[in-house]
Parts: sequence; structure tokens; C-alpha cells
Amino acid sequence: MRISEVAKSMDLPISTIRYYEQIGIITDEYVLRDQNNYRIYATDIIHHLNVVKHCLAVGFSLQDIKSMISKNGMSKEEHVSLIQMKIAEIEAAQKKLDESKQNLYDILKLDITCEKGFGKY
Repeated sequence: MRISEVAKSMDLPISTIRYYEQIGIITDEYVLRDQNNYRIYATDIIHHLNVVKHCLAVGFSLQDIKSMISKNGMSKEEHVSLIQMKIAEIEAAQKKLDESKQNLYDILKLDITCEKGFGKY
């Protein structure tokens, strides 16, 4: 597949695919060069990029993903631990958001107006 086909298939900009190559998210095993030195991608690049997209969607950073790729395989225990750590991060963020929301409700209960300046009645 050419880079434009991969980009269209994955709904990604070509620049993103090049960037992923540059930082090691897309490894050499997925990229070949034809006689004109154009990139030709293996068909399993689609599955690889789908995994990357899912990892990004649940909050893993590109650096996290790069680390997982460079490790070239993880034990089940490492995999479970990594996911549990991400769940803990999400739960902590949810707790912080819930606290912030409650603080905003508390401010509303104070019936503060700003007509005479912030926080003045």
C-alpha cells in the first residue's frame, strides 16, 4: 500500500504517518521501498495503526506506545499491570473532576454576583 492509501484507509494525515515512522511508532517491518524509493506499506500496517489509535483513545501517550512497541512483546502480567495503571490514572482524573464540579455547585449555592466586582455582593 502507498502512504496515501494508508492515510485514507485510517483517516489520518500523511504527515501523521510520516511522524509515526520518524518516532518509531511505525517500525521498519511495516515499510518497504520500491525501485523508485517510494514507501510501500505492508497490509498489516492497518491493524497496527488501529491498535495505536485505540491506545491513544484510552489515554496512552505516544511515548507509552513507543515503549510498548520497542519492548517487542509483553508478558500477560506486564500487560495487565499497564492497563491497571491506566485505569487508576483515569479514576484519579475522574475524582478530581467530580471534586471540581462539586466546588462549582458550591459556588452557585453562594449566589455570588459579579455586578460590583468578582465575589462582591
